[in-house]
Amino acid sequence: MSGTGIIGRLKGFGAFWYDFVIGDDWLVAGGVVIGLAGTYGLNRAGLTAWWLAPLLIAILLPVSLSRAASGSLLPRRTPGPHTPQAAPRTPPPS
Repeated sequence: MSGTGIIGRLKGFGAFWYDFVIGDDWLVAGGVVIGLAGTYGLNRAGLTAWWLAPLLIAILLPVSLSRAASGSLLPRRTPGPHTPQAAPRTPPPS
């Protein structure tokens, strides 16, 4: 069976959700999970929890931006052979 079978579809489904949830920065995804769990825990304990989300945003946003600006999240360009020039649209005169 080819990659379009049930296993291939399950792998594609899992890869989509991993990329959607984790995205480019696993640190932000982890912070969101911790924030949601913390908000839930504070709420279950009967405490006010509205302040936790803005606090995490104030912490995670600069961290994520500095990591992206430093290039730790950007794909690296590897030196390789130059791509050949495209063929001209019209043949040169003979």
